[in-house]
Amino acid sequence: MKLIYTANARIPSEKAHPYQIVQMCEAFADAGVAVTLLYASRRNLPELCTDDVWGFYGVKRNFVAERLWVLDLHPLARHLGPLARVWDGLSALLVMLTYNLSLLLRLPRERKAVIYSRDPLSLVLIAALWPRWAGRLFLEVHTYPATNIGIWLRRWLVGRIAGWVVITNHLRQRYEALGIPADRLLVAPDGIRRARFEVKGDRTDWRAKIGWPVDAFIVGYMGRFHTLGMDKGLSDLVEAVILLAGDQSAHPVRLGLVGGPAEAVEGLRARFRTAGLPDEMVLYAGQVPATAVPNYLRAFDVCAMPFPWTEHFAYYASPMKLFEYMASGVPIVATDLPSTAEIIRNGENGLLTPPSDPIGLAGALRRLRHDPELARRLADQAARDVGNYTWDARARRILGLIERASDPSCQDGASGV
Repeated sequence: MKLIYTANARIPSEKAHPYQIVQMCEAFADAGVAVTLLYASRRNLPELCTDDVWGFYGVKRNFVAERLWVLDLHPLARHLGPLARVWDGLSALLVMLTYNLSLLLRLPRERKAVIYSRDPLSLVLIAALWPRWAGRLFLEVHTYPATNIGIWLRRWLVGRIAGWVVITNHLRQRYEALGIPADRLLVAPDGIRRARFEVKGDRTDWRAKIGWPVDAFIVGYMGRFHTLGMDKGLSDLVEAVILLAGDQSAHPVRLGLVGGPAEAVEGLRARFRTAGLPDEMVLYAGQVPATAVPNYLRAFDVCAMPFPWTEHFAYYASPMKLFEYMASGVPIVATDLPSTAEIIRNGENGLLTPPSDPIGLAGALRRLRHDPELARRLADQAARDVGNYTWDARARRILGLIERASDPSCQDGASGV
């Protein structure tokens, strides 16, 4: 089988979805599929300017990554002052149009390949131009549209593509309501590559290498501080750590942050200062390479995921950080949202607290601080459970859907499916 993964995305990127796309390309290829990633030739940040997507993300060079031309005028926005936001919107539209034009020019040579995408517009254009390809078109969705146009695009695709992949059970219910048959719809949460977390050294070793205090109780958070313009609950986590810092203990509390943006960290430090606490309360590592993430997670005492209640976080999120937390061997405290509760069982493989409740969050952190046996038990169970959420396992499930639902001619020469 040959699989074309279309991605109108800036790759490499500091964001999560290109990381997920690259991991899945590796996993599909590991399953015996010939994979080509067609991604947008976007202008990038200086530190991300590389064509070596394999080395950047620490994956095997077992798939082809091909850049498609786009007209990207985003960099001009920094010269436009108050018009920058309008220009960014127009530039995004231009990138979308030119990427899909390049894609439609590129695809005719792929007459037997499965086309897999996270972009409904790309599949709408492909299905409209080549309706006979319907049996080999597959869409992965991570949201439910908030606009009538978005809903229309997805309704139009019902019956015109072979299968759908969603990341939560709530999304499955929403898309079933559009008329998608249950046997064409697969729930496949995100995951991890297990081998990345087979790192040597314990908490003390990694703190010494990183330069973090060995004797501190470090509450850690890894990832971007915002997504789609939404806060991820860092302010609640700061308030919880402030409450925890008021406890009498031989081990000082610290907040360990890996990710960004860096400019947001000063605001977090300022909140600690207003509470009479020093800047040293925040241990900030910045944005680190994907290959180094397991090392920093191992240095935490607790991995925190304090998402607030929003429709996105409650129903449509399958955060990769959650699975990486589970694989790290460190106990997890997360907010009790429907999407999170599909993975974390309170008191069994993590602790769940009400969203936007710093007092409740502080209470859960306090339990783990004073009960190392509980912390160890939760972490060990999470590490066992995450075996169900690897990229390889996810790829096998998706390929099973493709095998059941796609045009039989796509299976010619298939291996491992």
